[in-house]
Amino acid sequence: MKFIAEIDVMPLKALLDPQGKAVTGSMKNLGLPEIENVRIGKHITLEVEATSKEAAHAKVDDACKKLLCNQIMEFYQFEVAEAK
Repeated sequence: MKFIAEIDVMPLKALLDPQGKAVTGSMKNLGLPEIENVRIGKHITLEVEATSKEAAHAKVDDACKKLLCNQIMEFYQFEVAEAK
């Protein structure tokens, strides 16, 4: 069976996010001072072939830990759904 994973990788909340800080500052310059604390990360979509949703979940989790996320500086969360 084929599954689709939607993965979000974000910087840890305790760490400085220079891109987010720059965008937050730009919001004020654009007349949007009510927008604060911008955090910028990555959104990754992938397809995985697996025998079950649980197996697909395990494979995606493994990919995140081994390649897609630097767990020293980032955290990740994802959803897996059967491909249509």
